[in-house]
Amino acid sequence: MSDAKISFREIREKQMISVAELARKAGVSTQTITRIESGGTCRMDTMRKIILALGYSVEDKDLIFGTSNF
Repeated sequence: MSDAKISFREIREKQMISVAELARKAGVSTQTITRIESGGTCRMDTMRKIILALGYSVEDKDLIFGTSNF
């Protein structure tokens, strides 16, 4: 992981949000959150939901997910 990229797992943990809470806020399953945090890929729509649920804007996509997560 590069220094410029902050994983959404780190952001979630710093905000003290559980996987279940993030999944609820983003409208996705807890399995989806866990899979992505473990390095899995996701669709752009799922990425957008997670970014917004964490309180970021869509323009922060590369900061949170890097460029190779979809």
